[in-house]
Amino acid sequence: MGTATVGDGYVHGYGEREARRLGDQADALAGLLHAGTAYPAGSRVLEAGCGVGAQTVHLAESSPGARIVAVDRDGASLEQARARVAARVPGADVEWRCADLRDLPFGDGEFDHVFVCFVLEHLRDPGAVLAGLRRVLRPGGTLTVVEGDHGSAFFHPDSAYARAAVGHQVRLQAAAGGDALVGRRLRPLVAGAGFAEVRVRPVTVYADESRPALVEGFTLGTFTAMVGAVRDEAVAAGLSTPADFDRGVADLRAAAGPGGTFHYAFFRADAVRP
Repeated sequence: MGTATVGDGYVHGYGEREARRLGDQADALAGLLHAGTAYPAGSRVLEAGCGVGAQTVHLAESSPGARIVAVDRDGASLEQARARVAARVPGADVEWRCADLRDLPFGDGEFDHVFVCFVLEHLRDPGAVLAGLRRVLRPGGTLTVVEGDHGSAFFHPDSAYARAAVGHQVRLQAAAGGDALVGRRLRPLVAGAGFAEVRVRPVTVYADESRPALVEGFTLGTFTAMVGAVRDEAVAAGLSTPADFDRGVADLRAAAGPGGTFHYAFFRADAVRP
């Protein structure tokens, strides 16, 4: 749902507001997305496409003895990531590398584990990137991939305007070379890249007024903020009028209000390099 800057289809921008949105998203969902993700002390972990370090913080917190190598192609994002981790997890063993995931500067089998979160959705050829990650993972090493699927979003009160605004974001991302619906094809992508023991499970986010942290951190701070950020692009592309798009965002906000509900599904794949 937008994180690393490695992709060809990153439509969310790289400003301060987007960095804050990514941090809010990671913090709101940490208990769901990172449940069971803990790497042994001394193991070498590659985080592929770390962006501004929103997920790196949680990897470092859950695996205090692991040696993490966080890679992104955008130097400015890496500097933000370095500062974020230093502030949140002092003393974490993280090495920062500026590199493109399509041309990784590592030898075969260098890593024990690879973690990828919200990256494949921005890539023109995610299968090729997964194959490259397989190369740098040792035999028997593990891969974990987490991706979203905007087609899984539904809400109450329902709104044709809100659904249209979400659809505009999906189309803009596709036009930029990404796929906001990639979650549904995660298993064939991972298996097709040569991984074995591929297991995919949905991670469902449900938010209503009884869960104010999720309402604020996810419904508003993550999903609605993400959709709202493409307003100008959607209008310029002729996908929507300003009034219709604004109505859609307002209706998404209503799902965060009294009596509102919001649902979204992420998909997590765990696999092994044979």
